[in-house]
Amino acid sequence: RIQHLTILTSCIFHNSNLNSKLIMMKLAIAALLAGSAAAFAPAPMVKTSSAMNAFTVDNMPGALPPMGFFDPLGFADGADEKTLKKYREAEVTHGRVAMLAVIGFFVGEAVEGSSFLFDAQISGPAITHFTQVPDGWDALIVTMIGAAEAQRAQIGWVDPADGQYDQPGLLRDDYYPGDIGFDPLGLRPEDPEELN
Repeated sequence: RIQHLTILTSCIFHNSNLNSKLIMMKLAIAALLAGSAAAFAPAPMVKTSSAMNAFTVDNMPGALPPMGFFDPLGFADGADEKTLKKYREAEVTHGRVAMLAVIGFFVGEAVEGSSFLFDAQISGPAITHFTQVPDGWDALIVTMIGAAEAQRAQIGWVDPADGQYDQPGLLRDDYYPGDIGFDPLGLRPEDPEELN
């Protein structure tokens, strides 16, 4: 009877541990989805083609009191509207990638050994997880990243065939840096005043 009780108790604790891992994995996936949606919420849509409403250091989003415009290294000194837009595009894009990477590390650490992907064989620190992905999957991941980058380039950049050879990588005049139109949860307000 004691042996049966021990086996029953270990089964209960094992199932409880499995359920907690399953709940943790579901929460981690939910956090990943919510974080990725927030990371790609579009920026305010503002036309910047007129001299009155130009994209300048004074009216650039993110310049908030009490700090104002923060540029300690002086990258914006002497930069025109097009250059500032390129700087802001790079800043927003790299910030979003960094946020997704942090969430990916947390999720990878949280579901280690309990994921349905790859028979739960990926283990160890999250920094080593990508190298453990089976052959072929890395090509799929790189292809998906390339497709996302190509879509972003088609939305924001001037077609190289239409641009000047001495000004590569120009952003479209009606493009607002970071606004790729990705808002699957419908979080973006419709009122332009609400965006500011």
